[in-house]
Amino acid sequence: MSDVKLAYGTAADATITLASLATDSNKLTGRESDALVNTTLLALDYLISGKITTGTSPTASKTIEVWAVGSWDGTTYPDVFDGTDSAETITSAEIKNSICKLVAALATTSSSNVTTPFGPVSLASIFGGVVPAKVVFFVTHDTGVNLNSTAGNHQIRILPVYETVV
Repeated sequence: MSDVKLAYGTAADATITLASLATDSNKLTGRESDALVNTTLLALDYLISGKITTGTSPTASKTIEVWAVGSWDGTTYPDVFDGTDSAETITSAEIKNSICKLVAALATTSSSNVTTPFGPVSLASIFGGVVPAKVVFFVTHDTGVNLNSTAGNHQIRILPVYETVV
């Protein structure tokens, strides 16, 4: 008799340049990651976690948001997304709400250079049970100042999850 058990792959960091990311009061402008491509690994899920560090003298009671955006067909992304680490401005709040899936909303204080961890969050769960063929992450914030300028103070970690028969 065989058992089906969880198996974890090798964790990796998403490629996304968050150092000195500018603030946006509308939380429509931010940074897109390189695509997480699931057409080779074929993981059933990914656990998403990480950390983001505020800059100097942020505004209290604001939010840093981490979103996931799936490709429609394994090639095409909605709105301004293209699968590459780049600055993006989503067309409108209505479009953001219809295409972006919230991974984490990190509350801020007025203290400088505070690192806030998040996750792990099941990527499949936020997409209704299935991981899209390609996914990008989008980070935006309204802290009133740029994020911390040190690249190592920010991270989005991706851990693939599989099932195995033993």
